[in-house]
Amino acid sequence: MAMAVLCSHFYISHHQNPFLRINQSRILLNQKRCKLKEKIMVCSCSSKPTSFNGFLRRDFVLFGLSSSMSFVFPTSGSLAEEDLKMEPLVDEINAYTYLYPVKVPSTKFLFKWVESRKPERYSSAAPLSPDARLRIVSERVDIIDNLIISVTIGPPNVQFIKSKDKSTWVAKDVADSVLSDKSALRVTSSQRLAESSVLDTHTSEIDGEPYWYYEYLVRKSPINIAEESNLFRHYVASTAERDGYFYTINASTLSKQWNKMGPFLEKTVASFRLLPPTENYVPPYKDPWRFW
Repeated sequence: MAMAVLCSHFYISHHQNPFLRINQSRILLNQKRCKLKEKIMVCSCSSKPTSFNGFLRRDFVLFGLSSSMSFVFPTSGSLAEEDLKMEPLVDEINAYTYLYPVKVPSTKFLFKWVESRKPERYSSAAPLSPDARLRIVSERVDIIDNLIISVTIGPPNVQFIKSKDKSTWVAKDVADSVLSDKSALRVTSSQRLAESSVLDTHTSEIDGEPYWYYEYLVRKSPINIAEESNLFRHYVASTAERDGYFYTINASTLSKQWNKMGPFLEKTVASFRLLPPTENYVPPYKDPWRFW
């Protein structure tokens, strides 16, 4: 590698020239630095290059990412000791990004994602309720492992978000606001909310902006029979606000698979960030009548 050659040249030229000798400890330090850089280069070259059509590299600095790099994180749960390889999705139309899992290298486990909904503007996105307030702007699914990652956009529900000062909003109210609009059935907001059961909520501030996190269950089937674990989907979500709209990432699997897949989905949700808008950004309020 070019970096390795550069490091070797650095060592030889200084070692052979009597006027440029330095002490042994400084040589070892430089060699260690070069080896570290070489490892970083190997990592960044191991994945397929991805083009983001003008996406600014500085936008990834927030996460220590670059557009052509693969990502490895430690995981928890049933595969706790394994490494998780993740790749980025960047939606310039709606100006957000997140990482999604692609592989557990040591076990050779591969996620089988299909992009069921490519990123699109809010006005043309599929509604999640009859009033079309909350809409899916992107979605990917792993049918084999029963995993779904989606991003939705919608306005706050004034029934739960009564103040315009988002610094006063609590995660439970934000979760209730989003979930009250999340139903394909023609029912009231309170009935939609009854379909979900919020397990946990918390708020974190990232780069001066609040992100609201919550974990919840949704009944997989509307029929009233014994409550078995496989009748529920287990979700983890994160919501941020911009331009008067909630941007939410949801990641889910069946409850019976949560111990195995949940830790991976949690890492995806934790990586969700709103990005500085580019010239390709289309705010949700622009051309609400447009469907193409």
